[in-house]
Amino acid sequence: MKPSIQPGLLILHGNRLESLRDAVFEWLGRHPLAPLEEEIFLVQSNGAAEWLKMSLARVNGICAATRVELPGRFFWRTYRQVLGRDRIAPRSVLERDALAWRLMRLLPEQLDRPGFEPVATFLADADPDRRLQLARQVADLYDQYQVYRADWLDAWARERPVLIDGRGQERPLTADQRWQMVLWRAILAELTRDDRWSVRPLVHRDFLEALAADRPPAETLPRRVVLFGASHVSSQGLEALAALASRVQVVFAIPNPCRFHWADIIEGREALRATRHRHPSPEAGDLSAVALDAMHLHAHPLLAAWGRQGRDFMRLLDAFDDVEAGPRFDVPRIDLFDDDPGTTLLEQVQANIRDLVPLVDHPRPRLAVDDRSIVFDVAHGPQREVEILHDRLLGLLADASPEPLRPRDVIVMVPDIEAFAPAIRAVFGQHRRDDPRFIPFDIADLRSRGSNPLVVALEWLLGLADRRIRLQEIRDLLDVPAIAARFDVDAAQLPQLFGWLEGAGVRWGLHAGQRRGLGLDAMGEQNSWLFGLRRMLLGYATGTASAFDDIDPYDEIGGLDAAVVGSIVDLFERLDTWWSLAGRVASPSEWAA
Repeated sequence: MKPSIQPGLLILHGNRLESLRDAVFEWLGRHPLAPLEEEIFLVQSNGAAEWLKMSLARVNGICAATRVELPGRFFWRTYRQVLGRDRIAPRSVLERDALAWRLMRLLPEQLDRPGFEPVATFLADADPDRRLQLARQVADLYDQYQVYRADWLDAWARERPVLIDGRGQERPLTADQRWQMVLWRAILAELTRDDRWSVRPLVHRDFLEALAADRPPAETLPRRVVLFGASHVSSQGLEALAALASRVQVVFAIPNPCRFHWADIIEGREALRATRHRHPSPEAGDLSAVALDAMHLHAHPLLAAWGRQGRDFMRLLDAFDDVEAGPRFDVPRIDLFDDDPGTTLLEQVQANIRDLVPLVDHPRPRLAVDDRSIVFDVAHGPQREVEILHDRLLGLLADASPEPLRPRDVIVMVPDIEAFAPAIRAVFGQHRRDDPRFIPFDIADLRSRGSNPLVVALEWLLGLADRRIRLQEIRDLLDVPAIAARFDVDAAQLPQLFGWLEGAGVRWGLHAGQRRGLGLDAMGEQNSWLFGLRRMLLGYATGTASAFDDIDPYDEIGGLDAAVVGSIVDLFERLDTWWSLAGRVASPSEWAA
């Protein structure tokens, strides 16, 4: 018999993720699911997912029967569980990637329609690359509209050219924005009746109606869902989770930097004069009554500068967390805010944000000489930033304090992980695992096309027709283990091989014909791959003989490693064949083959 799990909504707020983690784990331990029944956690990023899974393994000894995933995937699967798999497709027909190709076809058909003039001007040169770029951007825009601005799309579908703000007030679309409505209606017009049922806003609406009408779900729903550590969830997502709470136990663990209601910090405060807040401020009262020129006195400047998305999220949560509703799950409301005033500079900044201390009232205690809780380093680029970080971490990890720091306790956040990833690999990967300077590391939230070497190589090959095919690019290609193995090239042979190629004069371009395709036919065949390989093969065959057929032999090739030259010749022939194919016009099915 399964243990009883009471449906409902429980929202935990706390200023420390560790406290939220401990509280959630304690709740799960006191209200366990059945053996092998899957526990579902929703997180905002892959990095948060890894941290949560490691925490679960540390507490339970193993992380098993646990699904940690992003909210979008969970919501679509839940839509199908409630409404039925025959009603909802596995993927939305208007998912971003599929929509981009639909727009690629639809955009030229709309250029003469009234209201489409701004886009028609942009696409006037009929460049397919420009059209694809625009299609991807607009597909991403409509994908976000389906989640965050479904009311706009609904109005446009009914041919009402308006935008609707957070207070429900409408304003007309400007002339340079009307093309969005025209294009959205064109998308809907070509959808079949079944396809229309899979448009996300319509699916979401039917999902809410099904739960409100207490209709039995098409499939068994999970008995518990935990939203952990999210600093932002769309209004549509909150609606879905709140509706699920009638059937499912839904637990929110929300990191909140401030114990008091702080959404009134933003401008436009007349819209925020809510009569009830979960965390009313005893000092400032209703911040919407404070004059704008005095607002900086009632809000921590970092909270005001960095907290816009969090403010909106807290305001949305107030709509789903009525403070007058009383306790749920037979427990009082749980707010996990600590009262520690802090001793280090970082702890004091966090405490002032937590307590919404006005800037003029911030204490100025004397700091310890060795306080390095907040450090600013000046560096000239990402590589140097990561080098400084590596040195700092080595010092911290070597500190023999009562509670030594471990690599698993460290998370490093950067504004653009794609830009920093090469520097991270270069600096943190420079030492062997048995070297005491080696720090175990992993890079989270990278796209597969930037982190999987085989995908990177595939992307390079797909663009071969437009590439110069430099010597270093082929070296990068053979650094991919699967490609090196395919051409029988050992990693130990690569330095010798590319030393020979450089000595033979190989620089860029397959041959004169490939350079001609780039509009560089005046460069001829000098220093191309064909030029260098001919010199190498002739040198291997004749040694120091004189030139033959205008080919000057490169006579450095010799020894047992000379066989690798045959591998590079095979690679050259494959690239030449692919280059001739890649320049042809072909259908999508032919490209797939």
